[in-house]
Amino acid sequence: MSQVSKKALVLLNMGGARNKNELKMFLTNMFNDKNILTVKSNFLRSMIAKFIVTSRLNSAWENYEEIGGFSPLNPLTEKLVDKLNKSLQEAETFQVMRYTPPFANECIKQLKDKEIKDVILLPLYPQYSTTTTKSSLEDFEQAAKNEFNLTIIEPFYENEIYNQAIINSITKEVSNARSEDFNLIFSAHGLPQKIVDAGDPYEKQVNDHVEILSKLLEKRGVKFKSISLAYQSKVGPMKWLEPALDKELEKYTDDNVLIYPIAFIIDNSETDFELSIEYKEEADKVGIKDYRVCKCVNDDDIFIEAIKDITKLN
Repeated sequence: MSQVSKKALVLLNMGGARNKNELKMFLTNMFNDKNILTVKSNFLRSMIAKFIVTSRLNSAWENYEEIGGFSPLNPLTEKLVDKLNKSLQEAETFQVMRYTPPFANECIKQLKDKEIKDVILLPLYPQYSTTTTKSSLEDFEQAAKNEFNLTIIEPFYENEIYNQAIINSITKEVSNARSEDFNLIFSAHGLPQKIVDAGDPYEKQVNDHVEILSKLLEKRGVKFKSISLAYQSKVGPMKWLEPALDKELEKYTDDNVLIYPIAFIIDNSETDFELSIEYKEEADKVGIKDYRVCKCVNDDDIFIEAIKDITKLN
């Protein structure tokens, strides 16, 4: 198939900082996003954003320094794009990040240069949220200005091949131990309760996903001492989805815990720093004996097959 007649598969994600300047950019763009800070006034939002970025940048950068000074999301996404470009015959794959480069306008310029008109948007968020899926889709659509034939892929947490990739990651992490000796916690990124109360379907879809994965584990004969769901990343004084992961960990003194980051496709600072370092410290404090964190599906070959199945591309 000629390059001109190809479709484009565009992977959408939030982004991750490669250095301190990009971390400032990430935080500034995120807190200026009306889907994240839901105040009606743009001016007020920009003032709040400036205050948050100024007060939080240095401590956030210290966290990044603990994982090498950059988010793993960037190199892992590049690997995923490369693998898809080698594997897909009828589409060329691109990536667009919401808060750090590569931005939508850069991708759109490439698409125009290649004279690609048919674009499939795949938000790399398995469950839908206004704070992630909606934000990324609006961002691309606004930059695209109705100049493409857009196909939007719906949330894919029910996809069987994708879920097999998750089960493989979970079983791999306890391959040198007995799964029955571990309590499996699916950790999802938290949301303020008011966003869910306003109609965001994220909590319901996360619960549905946990149920699907629990049944798949049972079908595979993989037993855990317990399976539960908790939420990470709470900030600020307002009420967030519960149970909070740090509170959930308190139940497992003198026991073993395995975490799977159910809301993420690609490892990032929330998995490599927050789950693997910050919550590990919490686990140590409450006396958890063996605390492990699974890898996301990242560029796993089975996930490549899942993307083909989800997008109906060959």
